Amino acid sequence: MATTAAALLLEEARVPAFEAWLLGLRRRIHQHSELAFQEHRTSALVRAELDALGVPYVWPVARTGVVATIAGGGGPGPVFALRSDMDALPIQVRPNNAGKVNLVFQPAEEGHAGGYHVLQEGVLDDVDAIFAVHIDTHLPVGTVGSRPGPFLAGSARFKATITGKGGHAAVPHAAVDPVVVASSTILSLQQLVAREIDPLQSAVVSVTFLKGGEAFNVIPESVTLGGTFWSMTTQGLFYLKKRIKEVIEGQAVVGRCMAAVNFMEEELRPYPATVNDEGVHSHAKVVAESMLGEANMRLCPQVMAAEDFGFYAQKIPAAFFSVGVRGAGKEISHVHTPHLVIDEGALPVGAALHAAVTIEYLNKH
Repeated sequence: MATTAAALLLEEARVPAFEAWLLGLRRRIHQHSELAFQEHRTSALVRAELDALGVPYVWPVARTGVVATIAGGGGPGPVFALRSDMDALPIQVRPNNAGKVNLVFQPAEEGHAGGYHVLQEGVLDDVDAIFAVHIDTHLPVGTVGSRPGPFLAGSARFKATITGKGGHAAVPHAAVDPVVVASSTILSLQQLVAREIDPLQSAVVSVTFLKGGEAFNVIPESVTLGGTFWSMTTQGLFYLKKRIKEVIEGQAVVGRCMAAVNFMEEELRPYPATVNDEGVHSHAKVVAESMLGEANMRLCPQVMAAEDFGFYAQKIPAAFFSVGVRGAGKEISHVHTPHLVIDEGALPVGAALHAAVTIEYLNKH
């Protein structure tokens, strides 16, 4: 794709009528935001817009998700997928290429592994590459960013109940104190990263809650603690999971207690690290540079945050990019706060990038 063609897509995305359509859709979605697997209104809106565009789709996918397909006019060819969780917008790709495009409107990205459930239904089994974006409050509008290889961390949660024998605080020898065991456990868990992980590899273990008794003079029978752990590699995440269980159970034995460790893998499935495929990342990077200029394609640092796009990247060559949403000279709150207000000038950039990355991929393959 020539530079002028990529730039033209961005100009078309900024045409007032199209931009007004984008802004209107985004505001309608955000007026009625919905939780994981409850995106019924959003799913209906997506389907209505796809119907209006004449784009066929499969629904339901993973309960409330939608996967639309745009077939190229050039016959069979590669299959490229664009994934959006439900706060994203439908993108119209010109069907004059060989191959087809799958538009994945995915439910339940926030903690409930919607991407995993979409893959389980087999609707993306023929996809050759997949692309997605997320907003970035550190980048100004008109810029995008990413990096090849590991980009986002894998993450999981844990909860443990340590059970001893309750008793009066004045006679601790008659009790088996789970509070002391929990305290030792927390300190030991902090040594996993400090003493067992290569300093050149990023990992985090955070204990974020501790619940015991409520009386001042009573040693409780049990204590519950829990938190999260993160690694820039999926292998590292599995290692931390193994050692967290061993440490908690081992400290319980030392303190004459019992321990039950729960990683909640069914209801809150661990997310693998998001690893950008070198080839797909390079492709998207070239397209972004041709559209926005080399200076506006940023090399992002690795981020110790997780995304269920990692499930797609495990199975399909993938690239995950950040789109800047910070207005010029403006302060902006971080994502996942009720105070976040983005510069909506980012929407045409994201729309044009989706279209350009897709069209160029089909042209090349």
